[in-house]
Amino acid sequence: MTEKITIEEVRHVAELARLELDDTEVERMTRQLNSILGYIEKLNQVDTSQVEPTTHAIQIQNVFRSDDVRPSLERQAGLANAPRTDGVSFVVPKVI
Repeated sequence: MTEKITIEEVRHVAELARLELDDTEVERMTRQLNSILGYIEKLNQVDTSQVEPTTHAIQIQNVFRSDDVRPSLERQAGLANAPRTDGVSFVVPKVI
């Protein structure tokens, strides 16, 4: 595998990102970045001319339902299990 990124380039990017890397870290980052670019190079060799471009790896469907007006819960049924009500709304302790 040919080296795509040099140690000097890693040092330059680290400086731009204000990262303090010692020599061991610079060498490890250089090796890892070259490995990643090697995998990308392999992916670029795959023939994808017959594959439709997609935005997601799996098929995604919209799960939203239509916004239809439907009957709601009756007020008394909604208030039935409330600890306190005034007959019209929930009564809660004053917070402020």
